[in-house]
Amino acid sequence: MKITLTNLERTIAEAVVPAVEQLACRAFFIGGFVRDKILERPTKDIDIVCVGDGIALAKQVGANLGIEKEVTIFKRFGTAMIMYQGTQLEFVGARKESYNFDSRKPIVSPGTIEDDQNRRDFTINALAVEIKASMDCQVIDPFNGLKALTEGIIRTPLEPSKTFSDDPLRMMRAIRFASQLGFEVAEETFTGIQQNVNRIEIISKERISEELNKIILSKTPSLGFNLLSKSGLLGKIFPEFEKLRGVEVINGIGHKDNYYHTLEVLDNISRDTDKLWLRWAAILHDIAKPNTKKFDEKIGWTFHGHEIVGTRIAFSVFKRMRLPLDHKLKYVQKLIRLHLRPISLTNEDITDSAVRRLLFDAGEDIDDLMTLCKADITSKNYNKVKRIKQNYERVILKLKEVEEKDKIRNWQPPISGELIMSTFSIRPSRVVGDIKDAIREAILDGEIPNDYDAAYDYMIAKGKTLGLEPKS
Repeated sequence: MKITLTNLERTIAEAVVPAVEQLACRAFFIGGFVRDKILERPTKDIDIVCVGDGIALAKQVGANLGIEKEVTIFKRFGTAMIMYQGTQLEFVGARKESYNFDSRKPIVSPGTIEDDQNRRDFTINALAVEIKASMDCQVIDPFNGLKALTEGIIRTPLEPSKTFSDDPLRMMRAIRFASQLGFEVAEETFTGIQQNVNRIEIISKERISEELNKIILSKTPSLGFNLLSKSGLLGKIFPEFEKLRGVEVINGIGHKDNYYHTLEVLDNISRDTDKLWLRWAAILHDIAKPNTKKFDEKIGWTFHGHEIVGTRIAFSVFKRMRLPLDHKLKYVQKLIRLHLRPISLTNEDITDSAVRRLLFDAGEDIDDLMTLCKADITSKNYNKVKRIKQNYERVILKLKEVEEKDKIRNWQPPISGELIMSTFSIRPSRVVGDIKDAIREAILDGEIPNDYDAAYDYMIAKGKTLGLEPKS
């Protein structure tokens, strides 16, 4: 089989050919680039392996492309990188690897193209194309990777258990590729993962999270999560999620299986957004249900406060997984905390005041919150789903109506603390905060309009009730 290069890729190959001749070496497109060309997937990353000095090849190719100063060299790793017209080229010398049991860092020595293909994680990633002047682009396939691509199978080139024991991150990668490509993991390969799940403990949390995020960003993330769970990896890397599994029944009354519900919400939201942290909010929105679950003889199962407890669990998960503890976490926590609010508005007549408060609390994230709430509608009861979706649409319309009228999203009260202190000639104190809070509540409750003059008059009146007189 041959691959067909785009004009840009051909330009790159034409820069490689004279460099290969000058350095008396061989060079190959390899790995994910070849795989994605065959699958007709877009790619902006090209790996080039050199049987010889990969860094020297990169320098010469950079010179041939007229960008020799833009070659980035990583001497420690023996690699080099070039960004060329939006495409990243990575150069490395062909190598063979061996491993010590207590580390995933390989012992590396120069090797042949065959050695380099042997060290690849999966047969679909061991495909190579030699870069020649003839540009025939014939695929070199020592492990039947083309057959695996046709069949949709993830399989290791060498014995699975050794492959995963040597580099346990490959277990996450196997499931990530299965999730991204919609492939199955070969039975013997999956068994190899199950036999080595404990080895994941030697992998850094950052690398695990990087692979998990790629699973989360795949088209149907539940495929990856179910494989993680079945393999035993999920319980090792994300025990809070595994804890969602199961249905408890008391007096013939059971609750929904929150593991499958959460995956359904995640798949639902993935059809509407590719925002990673919004997908994380879907994953964690019910994460505290096992912690808050109680059975009430009169009303059945309750999960009171799970949206509040869930924000604390989210912090623990992000901290352990080395995910960012900045505005991204705060965003996820906000959506967890508010995810029950929009639909709860439909349990009674939707008041302008309640909608204003939701808009104020959600701020610029109101649209993402509503996307999460829509994804959270997963009941198997057709009539119930129809009713909830109708209510959801009512809330959307009301949000638009109130927002257009009151401009409350990302709103800040029109009276500042500085103005309060200046008006009443007082120092910073609790009274200043009380007046500000009173103005905010009056606007949110609709007692006064959201404008400066009305808020100023309210401030004067409120101050007088507290024994304050405005300076003349």
